Formats: sequence, C-alpha cells, structure tokens
Amino acid sequence: MQRENEPDMPEIAVEKVCFVASMSRQIEAVDAGVAPDASNPADDEEAVALTSAADLPARRELTQFIDAMDADEQDSLVALAWIGRGDFEAGDWRSAVKEAGSRREGKTSAYLLAMPLLPDYLEDALSAFDQSCEDAPGRD
Repeated sequence: MQRENEPDMPEIAVEKVCFVASMSRQIEAVDAGVAPDASNPADDEEAVALTSAADLPARRELTQFIDAMDADEQDSLVALAWIGRGDFEAGDWRSAVKEAGSRREGKTSAYLLAMPLLPDYLEDALSAFDQSCEDAPGRD
C-alpha cells in the first residue's frame, strides 16, 4: 500500500534507464569535441564526424533501443528526464508521464538525444525514486 505523498515508481525497468544513461554518456564523450552544425564534411575537414550528425554506432544503437520501446516506456523515459532536469518533482510522476504522452511529436529518441546532460538527468531522477544504476542487475 502506498503512503500519501510517496512518489509512484516509474513503469520502466531501471536497467533500461541505466542503459540509456550509459550509452548517452558515451555519445556525449564523443560529441564534446565539436558543436553540431549543418556544415558540409567535404569542406570542413570531417569535423562533422564528431557531432550529432555523425553516424556513430553508439548513437545508432541507442536510437534503435529507444525507438523499440513501447509508448508507455518512452513516456516514462521522457518524464524521468524532466524530473532529473527539475521540470517536475518525483511526486508528480503521473502528471509528468501524462504530459510526456500528450506532448509527443516525432521520435522520442531524437528529442532525448538532443537533450544536454541527459545521463545526469536520468540518474538524478532515479535517485529521486531511491534507485541507482549502481544497483541495477547486470552491473559489475
């Protein structure tokens, strides 16, 4: 039985959230070198290869992973990012998920991967629910 004012637990597996956070952190490390732009690789000495326009295996894998989630999981992932960013409190979980669903336009993966500090937001949100990637199954 849930106590009053206790946050609801997210309906997405912690392992999935941690996978997204981990992969996002890898992508951030590669993307940190050059700000994304609409330049042409033929005349910028391939600098675009370090931006979000690059076809990195990690980015592709993460995009496919998020796109393969059902709508409820995608909404939960967005809601967690918003909670971690401070747009919502953990106690507003249901409202955040509902808002994520109602605002969905285009691919959730594109929205999330464009969000600076995504891994930090996801980890902060898990912490608000007394969860952690360190405790996730499959972690060594």
